[in-house]
Amino acid sequence: MPQLSFHRVTGAFLVAALLVSLDGCALFKRGPRYTGVDDDRVNGTPLPERREGVSFNDPGTDKSRFAPIRFGYESCTISPSEAGKLDEVAHFMRGRGREELIIAGFTDERGTAEYNRGLGEKRAGAVRSWLLVHGADKSRIQTTSFGLEMPADPGHNEAAWAKNRRAEFGVTQ
Repeated sequence: MPQLSFHRVTGAFLVAALLVSLDGCALFKRGPRYTGVDDDRVNGTPLPERREGVSFNDPGTDKSRFAPIRFGYESCTISPSEAGKLDEVAHFMRGRGREELIIAGFTDERGTAEYNRGLGEKRAGAVRSWLLVHGADKSRIQTTSFGLEMPADPGHNEAAWAKNRRAEFGVTQ
């Protein structure tokens, strides 16, 4: 019986990992705007039990429950100018409702997809941490990152990039 070499096993593992990661990328190719939201998953992460669905902010409409939180270039620091927006979300989360919150982090198009996914997660985490310090229940908050996917503004200039550096809120109802 031939023995498997280290290189063959490693190669097979890498091919399997690549196929799994490519399957995950398919989430971004379906449907209209927030395609990472798929039935009961956001970016592959299972959502908490829902009653009426999740609605993320929809740029260009008035359907948003909460305004997006904006960030500086390559930053996950929440500026004092965003505190009022976060106060509104914290107040909502301290209420008697059973709604759960999903915080999605986004970036502009500059940088690699991997870097931007990480930065988006840091932004979502910073918002989550702020809300927890201000009384939100951690069991009702999830985070995810869409990185450079789904820009609020498809332009390729500083004004567009500033709109894309954000965290948005999805509320399960």
